[in-house]
Amino acid sequence: MSVTSVDSPRHRVVIIGSGFGGLFCAQELKRADAEVTLVARTTHHLFQPLLYQVATGILSVGDIAPATRLVLRKQHNAHVLLGDVRSIDLEARTVTSRLLDRDTVTEYDSLVVAAGAGQSYFGNDHFAKYAPGMKTIDDALELRGRILGAFEEAELSDDPEERRRLLTFVVVGAGPTGVELAGQIAELANRTLAGAFRRIDPRDARVILLDGAPTVLPVYGGKLSANAASRLEKMGVEIQPNAMVVDLDADGLTVKDKDGTERRIDCQCKVWSAGVQASPLGKQLAEQSGAEIDRSGRVHVNPDLSLPGHPNVYVIGDMMALDNLPGLAQVAMQGGKHVAKEIKAGIAGSPPEARHPFKYFDKGSMATISRFSAVAKVGKLEITGFIGWVMWLVVHLMYLVGFRSKFSTILSWTVTFVGRGRAQMASTEQQVFARTAIEDLQDYERARAAGLIGDPTAVFTGEEREKAG
Repeated sequence: MSVTSVDSPRHRVVIIGSGFGGLFCAQELKRADAEVTLVARTTHHLFQPLLYQVATGILSVGDIAPATRLVLRKQHNAHVLLGDVRSIDLEARTVTSRLLDRDTVTEYDSLVVAAGAGQSYFGNDHFAKYAPGMKTIDDALELRGRILGAFEEAELSDDPEERRRLLTFVVVGAGPTGVELAGQIAELANRTLAGAFRRIDPRDARVILLDGAPTVLPVYGGKLSANAASRLEKMGVEIQPNAMVVDLDADGLTVKDKDGTERRIDCQCKVWSAGVQASPLGKQLAEQSGAEIDRSGRVHVNPDLSLPGHPNVYVIGDMMALDNLPGLAQVAMQGGKHVAKEIKAGIAGSPPEARHPFKYFDKGSMATISRFSAVAKVGKLEITGFIGWVMWLVVHLMYLVGFRSKFSTILSWTVTFVGRGRAQMASTEQQVFARTAIEDLQDYERARAAGLIGDPTAVFTGEEREKAG
């Protein structure tokens, strides 16, 4: 174990997470009289709203995931520390992170927790083996391999039933991510891959979008939801509302409809975008501070985004619960900037009582449906079609980090949306199976540590994995 203690009289700020909230907070502290340590489990900042485009071959990983060290290399008061944060000690004011078998303890004067959220399977963690989420680069690359692999396997099959199963793609969850992904899978099959195979027609692919809600994009409602549903159906996407997944395996899933009847959908490629769960660090903070957490594990914070009873600790982004704010990138960005300003004011001598409450400025929300079509809601203004799509392009380009990423993204979008090609169509077998193979190996190691070495097939649940390590 090593202890990181900045040898400086300056205020020590530790930020957990390199997402929108963490990165924007760190950058806002560039000229502060402070030493900033950003602790993250990955080496990159992920532009998560475009992750589905990596999964469907439009963008490369480098376009949406610049290295955090390179982003902050000119910020001389910032230090990047790679590691998965395992514990926070509010009394000792320390953060313990782990990289492989090395634990590092980092001391802080101010702490910003922006560890984000992961995929939630609503207690059915075993679904994850066959239906990856859309939260990480690994998820996107695995899904790309699963999508393209399904077409390749169908090309080799002589069995019509097997072909139908292989060419059926199910997206669970009709929020923005699910809608965008379903639309791009349909475009991939109908446009990009058309004519690329000799024994199958990719246009025979069946894309199904499931959700327990009665419509797609339920948070948008009204005209926008109806417009999105109409556009998806024109593309051939089957929308199945009021449908809940009750079981899922390698060959398909079981769905319960609103009337209580259950039915089976045979398919190989499935993706889960139906729910999120905040980082388990939120539970740690709640247990030590007495703060409340909601059903998604988000921490109820004070109006200034600080943790109740701990004015030097802030929780932002997908981990915070305040005024029913949504888990959007804009909320995290603005929260990160707000906290940085309060920290700078505190360093200058301003007391906690003088802090300002966080005021979120809603810049609107939007989702792309297909090539040249999107929906956008800015205040009371609702925009659909091509104009909404152009707005979507501009907004997402604006928030991409780095000139090179923006330039290469424009080139990739031009190739995809003007032509028929997609620049990132490579996939490997390792991308598809690496995640489950690593989890199986970890299960075996835990079984061995628990004295079950004689049973190499022992499998741990997600909860047991968390308790074990």
